[in-house]
Amino acid sequence: SFFFFSSKTMRAVIQRVTRASVSVEGRLVSEIGKGLCVLVGIAEDDTKEDLDYVLRKVLNVRVFEDDKGKMWTRGVQQAGLDILCVSQFTLYAKLKGNKPDFHLAMGGPRAKEMYMAFLDSLRSAYVAERVKDGEFGAMMQVELVNDGPVTLELDSNSPYPAVKEKAEAAVATAAVAVDADSEQKSDGGKEGGKRAAKKKGQKLEADD
Repeated sequence: SFFFFSSKTMRAVIQRVTRASVSVEGRLVSEIGKGLCVLVGIAEDDTKEDLDYVLRKVLNVRVFEDDKGKMWTRGVQQAGLDILCVSQFTLYAKLKGNKPDFHLAMGGPRAKEMYMAFLDSLRSAYVAERVKDGEFGAMMQVELVNDGPVTLELDSNSPYPAVKEKAEAAVATAAVAVDADSEQKSDGGKEGGKRAAKKKGQKLEADD
């Protein structure tokens, strides 16, 4: 079987930082210390499933060290660090010649609604005070110090979570059905053997 994975998918660029900030027209909007700066892009056909997938990965991707200095052991949530989210539709740029085209990005009020829902869910799942953001739709200046550097690109369809979960559920259901069928055949064979033995015993008694 083949599954079609959409190229239109929620996208996040996750950067491990020692500090990051967002300003608009020279006015500081938000700033964080050590943690993650996350650029968030929302595609035209994204759903809550995409949002939830990216949220889980942002909170749990292991890009921080533990208390002993061992790298790649803790996520931002486990480490208790900050998150700065910045909406960025340009993550969906496709070049037409030398001009970028952004038609794959969700636009207008729908995109803002989805982005705000993402922030609300992130704050609910973590500590609200540790989740900062810029200004949706504004011309923002983002400053950061990338620590490492460590930069991860994340797509919600890698593979698309809804399809993957349905496929895994289908495989699990099929496995259960096969086991049940095998057990039924096994029980049927045992019953058939008992009936055959009983008939044989009856025949021997009749011959005597």
